[in-house]
Formats: sequence, structure tokens, C-alpha cells
Amino acid sequence: MATLKALVVDDASFVRDLVKRTVRQRFPVIETTDAQNGRRAQSLMSRSNFDLVLCDWEMPEMSGLELLRWMRQQPQYEKVPFIMITSRGDKDHVIEAVKEGVSEYLGKPFSPEGLSKKIIKVMGRRLNDAMEKGGKSMERPADAFKESAALLTQKREVPEPRKEPADSAPAPDNSLLAGARPEPTSRPAGHGPMSLASVRFSDSTLKSVVKDINLTEVRVIAKRDQDFPGILDQAVVDIDIGDGQMARLNGYVHQLQAVDKRQDTDFVSVTIRFVDEDPKKLEDLSRFVARFRAGR
Repeated sequence: MATLKALVVDDASFVRDLVKRTVRQRFPVIETTDAQNGRRAQSLMSRSNFDLVLCDWEMPEMSGLELLRWMRQQPQYEKVPFIMITSRGDKDHVIEAVKEGVSEYLGKPFSPEGLSKKIIKVMGRRLNDAMEKGGKSMERPADAFKESAALLTQKREVPEPRKEPADSAPAPDNSLLAGARPEPTSRPAGHGPMSLASVRFSDSTLKSVVKDINLTEVRVIAKRDQDFPGILDQAVVDIDIGDGQMARLNGYVHQLQAVDKRQDTDFVSVTIRFVDEDPKKLEDLSRFVARFRAGR
């Protein structure tokens, strides 16, 4: 029986469902309610009390940051944990959220384990006591999709363990800033018939070339010698929309396919299905698609 209540706020239903499923599987004592934007969340929070808020940043009508500001002005929510879950993971945005009273910050795409750790951190003993009282275990369940891309993308040699770049900056003192994502170092999808794409996953970034893109999905081609995601893994596609601005589109892996009809193919096609419902992001994507089609 649920004893704690969490509110999940995101304009993308796919992300809301992923967060709720993670919470339900890992912490069955937490009951989840969802809202598609900050305005709807504000209405729900005014009528009921929640013990935890997990919220996106970029949403129509009211952003996550605006909801956080309002929340910290309400006596009943002044100290309620608020986890910002967003693709805007650069340092400046983390600092802005910290100033407004965010409890933790989690960059998209995230793993179920990463989200679970953040929830455990902000809920502390209250969650642990509720789990023990309900006779529930804090152990994480097995990931059914962990090996979903193994057959297609298996390497001919055992890869070396992933190492951090030598010039990586040391971790900041503030634990929230440690979750900040650096701006993509490789050129994201941009001008020209061979647009490079930076496709980010929870623990890797795929260097690839855009083969096709529309308002629903993007198909990229990548060399097989990289770390590939699994089917249904979250993804963030960074695209250059011009004037020095970057759009970060949330999605999930819809398809993995060999480019050539042979087992030793060197290239893999990855299709990312978009999930954003924010009109601003859809407008940015529409402009990019038009530019891509024109080959400019």
C-alpha cells in the first residue's frame, strides 16, 4: 500500500510513463500522479499534498523553473524535495535551478538507476522507513532491455573500459553541479547534406550522420565500433537551429538495423522517435527539417 505521493511533470507522455514505471518498480510505497505542464501541476498541488516532485524544465504554459519558484513560496511545499529532470544540463542552468531551491538535478537522457539514486538521496530515511514498513526491498530489478542491441552491435574484440577524457574538468564541489552535462564537443546536426548528429544516451554519446529526419523521427548512421543503446533507451538529439542556438529533442530508440545485409557490416542505422510535445521544440524541429531538405 502506497504511503508517499509523488508528482511527475513533463510535457512528453513517454517520459512521464518512464518515470512513473521506474518509481512503481523500485519504490512501490510511492503513489504517482502526473501532469503535462507546470500549470496543471500547480493546480494539482493546490488541491492535494505531495511528498516529492519530479519535473521537466522546458514545458508549455508554465516551465519547471516557474513551478519551482511558486512551490518554494508555498508553506506546505517549502521543504518538499524537487528533482529537476531535463535535457538542459549545462552548468548555467544547474546554477539557476540551485538558486531557486532545487533539491537535485538529473540530466536527460537518464537511466532508471540514476533516477532511483536521486530519489533515495532526496527522500532519505523517510523513504527507507516506508519501504521497510511495507516489507519491500530496495534492491533494483533486472533491466530487461540491457542486452537488446548486443547481437547487432557486438564488437570483434572486447572493448577497453570507458575512460574519462584527460582534459575533463574536476568535479565541482556542489553535488548538483556534478550532474551538469558539458555542451556537446562534436558538431551537432547542422547544415549540409551530411549533417553530423550528436545523439546522447544515459551513459554514452553516439557520433553519427543524419540520413533522414522529419517531425516524428530521425534516422542516423553510425560506425559499429561505438557503444550502442538498447531498444527503447532514452535519447536526446542535439540540433543546431541557427543563430548559435541549440534545440535538444527528447526521444527513444525505435529501431536498430544493419546498413548492409551481411553480419560483418561496419555501419548501423539507428532510428530515434521523438516524444516532445512542446510547441516551441516542434517549431524548431520544423525549421531544421526544412533546412535539411533544402540541403543548406
